[in-house]
Amino acid sequence: MEFLVSDAKLVSGSRWLFFHAVAVFAFLYLPIAILILYSFNGEGVGGFPPHHLTLDWYRTLFADEAIWDSVLNSLQVAFAAVVISLTLGVPAALALERAQFPGKALFRRLVLLPLILPGIITGLSLLMLFNVAGTKPSLMTIMLGHGTALIAVATTEVFAGLQKLDRAQEEASLDLGANYWQTFWRITVPNLKLPIIGAALLIFTLSMDEIAVSFFLIGRDNTLPLEIWGRLRRGITPEINAVSTIIFVFSLVAIVFWYRLRVRGEAGSDLGAEIVDAAEGDAA
Repeated sequence: MEFLVSDAKLVSGSRWLFFHAVAVFAFLYLPIAILILYSFNGEGVGGFPPHHLTLDWYRTLFADEAIWDSVLNSLQVAFAAVVISLTLGVPAALALERAQFPGKALFRRLVLLPLILPGIITGLSLLMLFNVAGTKPSLMTIMLGHGTALIAVATTEVFAGLQKLDRAQEEASLDLGANYWQTFWRITVPNLKLPIIGAALLIFTLSMDEIAVSFFLIGRDNTLPLEIWGRLRRGITPEINAVSTIIFVFSLVAIVFWYRLRVRGEAGSDLGAEIVDAAEGDAA
């Protein structure tokens, strides 16, 4: 009898967890589904349920030069932010994981500071710095601002990868006569491929979505988030739904791409471990 009561409670708890999970996912993703649906609504943003599904809003979007200029600007800024962040973040991660120097604990906290500070503070401080330097706001200042603000992302991602890295291969490379630079480029960097790609995708996505820092550093050329924000001040238009849908699909493709790379990398790591174990067993 006690087992029956226990099983009944377990089933009841499982059902409650199931409905709770459904409610959470609906709260998170139902607005996105509605946005995508309304991007095909022939009546614009009004009326429910949508009627007369059409691709006219996408045709209007593709003919909108201002939107595509802002998309091009955002892509340029995002690629520059990836390059700047990785160029500075990878050495910072190596210093935190491999080197010993005075003030290391303080340096680690300072590197993480941009992740903690509100974007308004970061953008305002960078604007004051560029004003002191006599640099006018432009796409270049946004690139530098995004790259600076997102160095912390590159550092944390690569640092986590370094902590999981087996240094036996590096030691073997050095023992076989390779110098530190050869070991770094031929052993360390290939083993950090997944963390670096993951950091690059995350930095790219965050840069494409960033608005606080961009707002303070923008010149005459808008980025996509600022272009959308400016249009939303006049009301929601179907073109905004269409471009948001395209951004969502692009983000989804990037996530799937990263997941497949990660699964493939983990499979390769497991295969390598099996080969090493087999070799050790044969040697024994």
